[in-house]
Amino acid sequence: MKIAATQLLDALVELTQQHLSFIQQLQAFPDRALTQKANATNWSALECVEHLNRYGNFYLPEIRKRIQESKAYATPVFKSGWLGNYFANSMLPKEKLNKMKTFAAMNPLNSNLDRSVITQLILQLQTMLDLLQQCYNANLNTIRTSISISSFIKLRLGDTLRVVIYHNERHIRQIKRALPSN
Repeated sequence: MKIAATQLLDALVELTQQHLSFIQQLQAFPDRALTQKANATNWSALECVEHLNRYGNFYLPEIRKRIQESKAYATPVFKSGWLGNYFANSMLPKEKLNKMKTFAAMNPLNSNLDRSVITQLILQLQTMLDLLQQCYNANLNTIRTSISISSFIKLRLGDTLRVVIYHNERHIRQIKRALPSN
């Protein structure tokens, strides 16, 4: 995938703003709606939020650190790496949801959660928006970030941003399905 860097960042900013707006709306839901589950193995809305927080706890400091350490100038075009493109595309929600197994440390099933997880995700999404703004002056191709599943694998910054934000999109949709329809 090859795209203008500003075009990619604009799209990721827009998606993150949509995520932030939706998560802010969750604050108005009653506790019962946020904690209900379709069955014992499905996540509640709060568990989905906590899952996103756990990934944000890894990726946001990693992205910030790599941007701050870099001396590389921004380039006009972002060219995805093959592995990064694969990971990013695998995170995108499909028509028929492709279920993925999550790592134990990232699985919030049956965690004792309260509304503070919503506040935490709001802060993380605001941080992501700040980082995205910094990325307009960063090189999305040469800055490399570690990924949560292996410190040996490094992705281009542009791919990491896609993976994290597409992962957020995937679970925002899951939250919507977990909430009562009335």
